[in-house]
Amino acid sequence: MNYDNIISEVNNGIATITINRPNKLNALNKATIQELHDAFKDADEDNGVKVIIVTGSGEKAFVAGADISEFADFSVAQGKELAAKGHELLFDFVANLSTPVIAAVNGFALGGGLELAMAAHFRIASSNAKMGLPEVSLGVIPGYGGTQRLPQLVGKGRAMEMIMTAGMIDAQTALSYGLVNHVTAQEELMDLAESLAAKIIKNSSVAISAAIAAVNANYEDGVNGFEQEIQKFGEAFGTEDFNEGTTAFLEKRKAEFPGK
Repeated sequence: MNYDNIISEVNNGIATITINRPNKLNALNKATIQELHDAFKDADEDNGVKVIIVTGSGEKAFVAGADISEFADFSVAQGKELAAKGHELLFDFVANLSTPVIAAVNGFALGGGLELAMAAHFRIASSNAKMGLPEVSLGVIPGYGGTQRLPQLVGKGRAMEMIMTAGMIDAQTALSYGLVNHVTAQEELMDLAESLAAKIIKNSSVAISAAIAAVNANYEDGVNGFEQEIQKFGEAFGTEDFNEGTTAFLEKRKAEFPGK
């Protein structure tokens, strides 16, 4: 599929989705959110794709925020619809994909950009990355999951400070907070992302999808994460991947998972 605002490529089981609006520091507008939804959906439905990496084009920004010009004159109802649609199309959609998503944060990840990175299953960053939720400086609050996912990742106190001050943190601070898993030089960022993806690909994609669902269950209201884990654990015993994995272990060879 051809896109105007993103680039989507698949190589060796890895789908790389790049937000490509360098003149706007890759800011998210409605069209870009829709294209990202379509690209993530296509990658998730492609049996040949085992890992998705999302990043930004250029050296300055992952995503420098939302395109404010699109909603500066919105009403209360329109603002609520904007957030709800964004959750549905992109942020909650990515968080609940069955295919693992790595955010490779290159440069600024602000507002909706940080919220997109936090929706990914984990994050790595270049050493020049800057992250923050500056929404209160515009008289609004984070609306794409920032008030929920940031406290889950860094703790309530740190999240409150970041949101209330509208300030940015650097990559090393993000690493110390647990917001990102690794920091590396910008020129090595995609190599690291692909190296991590290659490690993931060696394992059972069926089991990984079940693990994502079980981990996410802990953050859903009214859902018992332990019960979800028990359910997914039991279901694993009925998969071809389980049969191959245990057989390979007993035969002392590397597993060749069929992904079923």
